[in-house]
Amino acid sequence: MSSNEPRWTQTWLGGMRAAGVDLGYPGERLGLPEEGSGSIAGWGRRIAALVIDWTICTWAVTRLLLGIDPAVSPWVPAVVFAAQYLVLVALMGQTFGHRLAGVRVAAMDGGDPRLLPVLVRTVLLALAVPALIFDRDHRGLHERVSNTMVVRM
Repeated sequence: MSSNEPRWTQTWLGGMRAAGVDLGYPGERLGLPEEGSGSIAGWGRRIAALVIDWTICTWAVTRLLLGIDPAVSPWVPAVVFAAQYLVLVALMGQTFGHRLAGVRVAAMDGGDPRLLPVLVRTVLLALAVPALIFDRDHRGLHERVSNTMVVRM
């Protein structure tokens, strides 16, 4: 093997890009811009939105409005999270966390997602595991199944 050829370990240790394979930017295969409005949302914005929404559901709604200690009833914040996610994404295309992070949920045609895909997406998101399995376009399994994506506003 010559010194110019990538070693096989580079593909699984450093990823495809480290091995010299260019897969394009996230969303390129979907016809989306690389940056700006309409581009695939990055992990930082998505995680920020999740943290904001989870904090609202755990502290503001569960603890303050319902008066339930999340440590005693750990499933209550998850149910509140799923309910607020379903209602807000179905009606507005985004949650409070999405709004503050500058992202929204979109159907694959760029419009607002319909109720059934949002319901499927919410159920899978509540299971957490599908959100941890994602493709090179930053779309989790819950997004692929519901035919949605998270884009920047």
